[in-house]
Amino acid sequence: MLQLMTALAILVAQPIPSAIYTDPMHDTANPASVEVLHIPSGGVEINGLAYLAAGPGPHPTLVLLHGLPGNEKNLDLAQAVRRAGWNAITFNYRGSWGSPGRFTFAGNLEDAPNVLAYLRRPEVSAKLRIDASRIAIAGHSMGGWVAARTAERDQHLIGTILICAANMGNMGRSHSEELAHMASDMETLATTTPTQMTEELERNKAAFDWTPGEKGLAKAPLLVLSSDDGLAPSLDKLAAEVRAVPGARVTTVHVATDHSWNDQRIRLESEVIRWLQALPGASGRP
Repeated sequence: MLQLMTALAILVAQPIPSAIYTDPMHDTANPASVEVLHIPSGGVEINGLAYLAAGPGPHPTLVLLHGLPGNEKNLDLAQAVRRAGWNAITFNYRGSWGSPGRFTFAGNLEDAPNVLAYLRRPEVSAKLRIDASRIAIAGHSMGGWVAARTAERDQHLIGTILICAANMGNMGRSHSEELAHMASDMETLATTTPTQMTEELERNKAAFDWTPGEKGLAKAPLLVLSSDDGLAPSLDKLAAEVRAVPGARVTTVHVATDHSWNDQRIRLESEVIRWLQALPGASGRP
């Protein structure tokens, strides 16, 4: 009973955006659709998928980055964002989930900017009905690390979302056992092993650390979503460092759930869409 009352109190205080559970009107000329993408990066073409919102646009667009190895791709979040009038773009890093090339953490950090550059090409943004001046990025777990490092350097993103993000710069030998346990779950990653990943993280601890990038992350609004997965202290520290930069706009939300928000998916969609709709000039469907 107490849990039910708490849930009802949350819903009253923060109503779920109607776009979560109502479909847009059918647009015969420009219907909601999906488009397969082949995105140049590192000498190969990685695979992606564009969830295109209904209407002529151009639409604000959210780029979603999956984690390691990417079993949870948050495609329900992509669909919810599209219902809210945003395009959603998903992709697979080099060497992951059928994308050609070799999987490396350094390669992930190259792939994300290459995806953004591809979407900003005039011919691509026109075809996909993307407003290239209104692109935000969101990453889950390792993808949150990629999103943070990408946003630190990108001058044109309108916002960044970190969902249970893991700072890969804090990993290495101390997480080798954890990576070893994932060995049986990494068949979707090409030409790599837990040992190789551990060695790469160990070699690049300083280079991979997201902490020195707080000034870059303060350029645009930042949403930090954490859970009871053990990563919250690191995320709280990052949020505090960004918030200390003059002019920073940081929103933090902690929810008692697991790393993938398995029992809080609607809450996740609600938090993300409410935040996206509040970005200056970036609202999608009313």
